[in-house]
Amino acid sequence: MKLSKTEKTKAKAAAKAGMDEKTARKYVRIGAAPSQVKQPREYLTRADTFSEDWPEIERLLKEDASLEAVTIFDYLCRENPEKFQESQIRTLQRRLKVWRAQYGARQEVFFPQEHVPGRQGQSDFTYMNELGVTIAGQRFDHLFYHFTLTSSNWEWGNVCFSESYESLSQGVEKALWELGGVPIEHRTDSLSAAVTVLGNRDEFTARYQGLLNHYGMKASHTSPGRGNENGDIEQSHHRFKRSVGQELILRGGRDFCSRLEYVEFLERLLRRRNKMRSKGLNEELGFLRVLPARRLEEYTRETARVTRNSTVQVRNNFYSVPSQLIRERVEVRVYVEHLEIWYSGKLIQKMPRLIGRSCHAVDYRHVIHSLVRKPGAFAQYKYRESLFLRLIFRVAYDWLREQYRATADRQYLKLLEMAAHGSEDMVAEALRGLVERGETLTPERVGTWISSVRVIGERERLRDIAIEKIELGTSARSGRF
Repeated sequence: MKLSKTEKTKAKAAAKAGMDEKTARKYVRIGAAPSQVKQPREYLTRADTFSEDWPEIERLLKEDASLEAVTIFDYLCRENPEKFQESQIRTLQRRLKVWRAQYGARQEVFFPQEHVPGRQGQSDFTYMNELGVTIAGQRFDHLFYHFTLTSSNWEWGNVCFSESYESLSQGVEKALWELGGVPIEHRTDSLSAAVTVLGNRDEFTARYQGLLNHYGMKASHTSPGRGNENGDIEQSHHRFKRSVGQELILRGGRDFCSRLEYVEFLERLLRRRNKMRSKGLNEELGFLRVLPARRLEEYTRETARVTRNSTVQVRNNFYSVPSQLIRERVEVRVYVEHLEIWYSGKLIQKMPRLIGRSCHAVDYRHVIHSLVRKPGAFAQYKYRESLFLRLIFRVAYDWLREQYRATADRQYLKLLEMAAHGSEDMVAEALRGLVERGETLTPERVGTWISSVRVIGERERLRDIAIEKIELGTSARSGRF
């Protein structure tokens, strides 16, 4: 239409517009564009197959709108076997889509939020097992603590194994010190490590509130079961794990030599992702608060009384301690992955932290002296499975049960006593050697085996010393020194 006013002929204007001359003359004559001339089609190009059955279809949908088109079509085919063909199901699906858009149930509406720089950081845990990561060939099941700023989407995190307070505290502190500042508010979902429910009122746990007070942050959390209220961190989970999966493909393998190598791999990825957010982060850094002078302790202090079983209960799990501490109160320092037992200001023992509830970790060295004196207690001992140190010890016990049923427990406890007072590795090696040779497994035979090994080892040691002396003497006489 524009070109028709500037070009000398209609043919030239039509050619420049990429249109046939006859078509161009038609629209110039009408004086309207093609989009203005076209009328919407209100008629059907073919007969409506479902018009007669539509009242019945509507009745089914009003009873339960979740019915799928395939289910309704199957119902209609049962009622009228000769009327419908499989190719018509697509037509029914289109009809149902239009009906649901007009008369279906109301859907949940999500409201985009305005994120103010420096205002909020969000935390959550996510499982990483789906990525199939292995450490030295062994499956590495773990969680990832994830922290993100809602304005710039800067993120950080670390590997952990439970949603404990210690994991949360360590994750928050690492993220804040890596970031170099503190947002006004910290938001989580309804984690038991942060939120406790008292009656109808939600309150934050004292330990969590103490953590936030140290950094000067306000606490907030989502409603139970409303993950969308923490939308930023939930979306960050999805994008981060997808990014890790892609990076593992580029790496050419999901196996790592050590956990440290895997952690460094994740941190390199996080830094690359954060580098692309540098513009938003630089803006947000100006609104963050200053970090405190120091971090909090990496552990939680608890006190526990040692029971007459020579155990302490920590977070619904049981750990053995030296029997000298029975009836004494000890300080337990709970770290993310291990515990420390302190008494009178001295570290008594350090042990891995158990995951779960009602689990136990009993060191046979703490109880063997009493079990040897009371062997009858071994058969029904509540924590007996902890006293099968390795598979070969279980094999030895089963063999003793078959050969010496009446004295099996007593003889097995003697084996444990030998391991406690001597070398567990040597006892295990002796048991393995006797099994491979098909010889009798008894404490006496194990003792003989160990003695012979020690004699052979001493002879080899003396021989090596003699050879070394001879070599040194030869070197001295030849003038090499």
